[in-house]
Amino acid sequence: MDLIYRSTRDKNETATASEAILRGLAGQGGLYVPDRIPKLEGSLTRLSKMSYQEIAYEVMKLYLTDFTEDELRYCIDSAYDEKFDTPSIAELVKKDNAWYLELFHGATIAFKDMALSILPYLLTTSAKKNNISNEIVILTATSGDTGKAALAGFADVEGTSIIVFYPKDGVSPIQERQMVTQRGDNTHVIGIRGNFDDAQTGVKKMFSDPELARELDAAGYQFSSANSINIGRLVPQIVYYVYTYANLLSRGEIKEGERINFVVPTGNFGNILAAWYAKKMGLPVAKLICASNENKVLFDFFRTGCYDRNRKFILTSSPSMDILISSNLERLIYEAAGRDAEKNLAFMKQLSDQGSYTVTEEMKEAFSDFYGNYASEEETADRIRDLYEKTGYIIDTHTAVASAVYNKYLEETGDTTRTVIASTASPYKFTRSVMQAVEPSLSGQSDFELVDQLYRLSGVKIPAAIEDIRTAPVLHDTVCDKEDMCSEVKRACGIIDTIHV
Repeated sequence: MDLIYRSTRDKNETATASEAILRGLAGQGGLYVPDRIPKLEGSLTRLSKMSYQEIAYEVMKLYLTDFTEDELRYCIDSAYDEKFDTPSIAELVKKDNAWYLELFHGATIAFKDMALSILPYLLTTSAKKNNISNEIVILTATSGDTGKAALAGFADVEGTSIIVFYPKDGVSPIQERQMVTQRGDNTHVIGIRGNFDDAQTGVKKMFSDPELARELDAAGYQFSSANSINIGRLVPQIVYYVYTYANLLSRGEIKEGERINFVVPTGNFGNILAAWYAKKMGLPVAKLICASNENKVLFDFFRTGCYDRNRKFILTSSPSMDILISSNLERLIYEAAGRDAEKNLAFMKQLSDQGSYTVTEEMKEAFSDFYGNYASEEETADRIRDLYEKTGYIIDTHTAVASAVYNKYLEETGDTTRTVIASTASPYKFTRSVMQAVEPSLSGQSDFELVDQLYRLSGVKIPAAIEDIRTAPVLHDTVCDKEDMCSEVKRACGIIDTIHV
């Protein structure tokens, strides 16, 4: 049976999978959700004998039901190939008291590669299926990692162009250099004078602007998104949770049906939401541990039921989590509200108008799958150093937030359930923060000198993604005020020729 996608803000708006991928965002700023969550087919033991690509097909075919088998296998096989530096695509390693799921073996050394390697293929296939002749403009806001992964995925892809907005002073030096050195005639990278929430709000506003849509259409363009608000980003992320369970099963570390915990460093809520979808599909998951940094809006929400973005925005050493508006939480709110689009719309209007909303006691019961906590900057650095001193294993700042929160969870609950921590980025992507934690005496060195020092300490080969940008020229140097984002999009599309620097 074909799966239909519905808007979280309008019960009458529906789409096929390919239509939802093409649109990116639903009307009124809503997100697309499947009208039912499909169940995994067959036994998990059967899946444990499969490759990552085969598991990807078994999961994604249940969500992308208007794709033919040939179309979907083409997308999967094109995405998960030699772009990843390990044949397994994702590595699973045991260190200290947990397993670390290394999701950073793709071209840009962050977990976003797991979905953004396949999204261009899903999108261009969707365009063909729906007879789209316009050029597709990928419009994206990034807190650091999505931008580069999307740029790498869409660079020079025929029929597309990509525009990435990032907070000029809100990403790591390595993250920024990865983006501003990006090659590709169809790529545009723009820094904004503001934070990630400003960038994300600006992008959502443009998606919801009918006049802008008409103007673009007249010029032969239409928007789509590479952010995790696009269901084409979310579905591929479900795969690696199923793969992880199958992998542990194949190693004999667990028995079929045994439940495991997942700890996920969380900003925009997409990655942990994918784990929630995997659980609802029948994957034996006990607790979903939501790890926040000092921008702990999600920690407060899970403790109180009140989502409140009215607080100071803090720049931390884990910038991909420096977010106060977690867009994908809306999908969970929609489910908790009984899939009532009107109720969800009311909550989102409160968030927009007042900066907060409070869910009902009945809805809070729907969040029992989750445990939330946060790690301070000091706790994050301490965890990087402690794990290195114990095991020689070096993790990045985001993974360290998750690892520190897991230790808090252990202390608070005593739960010894087998636990997997999502390791979302290579430590090489946040070298300065990592090296300040491990060996602070080296903090006076340049970023690339610290890269070499990290190699000396870890013994892990310096990724090509880092070596490639050592001497790469800066190709994108545009910076604008947040109010000028729309003008910059029109300029990139050739509709106007003004530029703000």
